[in-house]
Amino acid sequence: MTRLLANAFLTVGTVAALGLLTTAVSSARRRPLPGPTPRAFAAACLLAAGAAFLALEFALLTDDFSIAYVADNHARSTPLLFSVATAWAALEGSIVLWCLVLAFFTWLFVRSVPANDRLGMAATAVIAVVAVFFFGLVLTVANPFGVVANPLPDGPGPNPLLLNHPLMAVHPPLLYLGYIAVTIPFGLGVGALLVGDAGSGWLIRTRNWALLSWVFLTAGIGVGALWSYEVLGWGGYWSWDPVENASLMPWLVLTAFLHSSIAQVRRGALSAWNVLLVIATFSLTILGTFLTRSGVVASVHSFTQSEIGPALLGFFVVVVVLSLSLMGSRAHLVSSPPRIERLLSREGAFLANNLLFTLLTLVVLLGTTYPIVLEAFTGQQVSVGRPFFDRFAGPIGLVLLLAMAVGSVLPYRALRPSVLWNRLQVPVIVALAAGATTALAVEASIWLVSTVSLAALVCLIPVSEAARRTSGSVLDRRRALARMVRGDRRYWGGQLGHVGFAVLALGVVMSGVLGSDATVELRRGEVVPVLDRALRFDGLREVEQVNRTVTTASIAVIEGGAEVAQMSPGLNTYPARGQSVASPSVRTTLTGDLYLAIRDMEKDRVVLEVYWWPVQWIVWVGIALMVLGGAWALSGRRKTTRGVQQRTADFSPLEASEKAHA
Repeated sequence: MTRLLANAFLTVGTVAALGLLTTAVSSARRRPLPGPTPRAFAAACLLAAGAAFLALEFALLTDDFSIAYVADNHARSTPLLFSVATAWAALEGSIVLWCLVLAFFTWLFVRSVPANDRLGMAATAVIAVVAVFFFGLVLTVANPFGVVANPLPDGPGPNPLLLNHPLMAVHPPLLYLGYIAVTIPFGLGVGALLVGDAGSGWLIRTRNWALLSWVFLTAGIGVGALWSYEVLGWGGYWSWDPVENASLMPWLVLTAFLHSSIAQVRRGALSAWNVLLVIATFSLTILGTFLTRSGVVASVHSFTQSEIGPALLGFFVVVVVLSLSLMGSRAHLVSSPPRIERLLSREGAFLANNLLFTLLTLVVLLGTTYPIVLEAFTGQQVSVGRPFFDRFAGPIGLVLLLAMAVGSVLPYRALRPSVLWNRLQVPVIVALAAGATTALAVEASIWLVSTVSLAALVCLIPVSEAARRTSGSVLDRRRALARMVRGDRRYWGGQLGHVGFAVLALGVVMSGVLGSDATVELRRGEVVPVLDRALRFDGLREVEQVNRTVTTASIAVIEGGAEVAQMSPGLNTYPARGQSVASPSVRTTLTGDLYLAIRDMEKDRVVLEVYWWPVQWIVWVGIALMVLGGAWALSGRRKTTRGVQQRTADFSPLEASEKAHA
């Protein structure tokens, strides 16, 4: 019964998506059809997707092994949290969640579109095409509700990597939310081309959705990095894995779009570039979905080979070809002036920022897809390793920090160098002093010294500006600061995001340059010095849990002759899957992380990989600040979605100050 109802819900959802497409096209052509409105079809889509998703959860929670998805990915012993998360932990279930989130965002968007809004209806039609594809996908090649002829009394359970850490229950939904929210800006961008809207109206309606997507993508990537660090046991949080790259590429392009869209709204510049960026962002989310779910790349994340791969690849090709063809046919609408007058201006900084993000995206895209393309045409298997990505990402990241710092104090149009220096001199002097201190304090590389200086500059500029802006206030400094930050959330949210990026870059470089590692073999009771401390193996401990056997090694950490901590790296064995997953142990202090991972263990002997990452926590703080900055900027949306008020909100305090002085 559950299977039949679920398939009926999915059929209703597909029909409703087709109805949404038909009515939206008719309304955009000013020939509205009688019968249900686009809002009614969007609501039907949402209800159908929600019911199908609940049916899947019901099947998992009631151990209905007659349904193929449950039989392949669930076990009676699976804890409740992971039983719920299993709904999106495997291929077909994740597409059902995709449909639900897409239907929810579509419903939210359609509610804001009046019946006589041609741009809104054209965007709705484009979004409906995407909805038809995903509902059709889950109804056919990715249907989780297939029947099992002779169901077994129990299943193998979910992927052990899911069961090894609760963050895996959070990481995929965050990424889905980020990926799917991009559909709305894509619909508005393509819709503007369809109706011949050459203005920036579509951008104003796009930016909150783009910002929402950016916040979720940033959080999803950050949580995924933390999960890798806590679970995979290789000592790092980012390995340039193809599926990691699949989430990074749309994030990079979306970040570029968020900056360049301001230039178009404020100065009318980069209009063609903005359309191209929004198309590229959506296309990269489809490409990322293909890489994740087709099984064409070897990854800790990827699912097995399935029929969904060709369908996603075909959809990606259709999206790219049709979107670019449409853009080419409407190029006269989006390629008009004004052009950027001088590079030493805010719009010039946006352009530099965009070029850097695009260059980095191309590097990641090349390194990720080159092995796939080569194997497809020659059968030769190659891999692109970390050195390739690091070689390009490091220099580009440093130039990005410089553009971020200088761009924040530039006005639109142009600025005299002397005025720029007046605004920068104090932060520059302090940043150079921080770099010099770093060089004297540690045997630092040029990368570390440069990163410290530039990160300090990025962090000091908003502090300097805030101090200048509140210095003449009649209010006390704290109240004036709070009032100022609340008054322009977009600007100060962006500045907080910049600070987060700088802190993240600092953490990445510090842990990379100053980190160290070693492999050590310990016998029971033996004390072995390693990485400026000593470790003692006190024996193994085995605990039977409901769905796994946890075997941990008790390791004493000795510093300065005294035992300061007990750590417990181990292995989790899942009998249902017949797999063991390493479980590293991490001791975090203000000075850094001591990270232990099992490589081999016996009753009286253990082999450990030992890592020391200085100030690793800075990485997580940087990501958290970026998410908070995005959320703070998003919280100001009500002030920025009312026509002219949008333009006003885009003034930074610096610009407002310039106007006041002028």
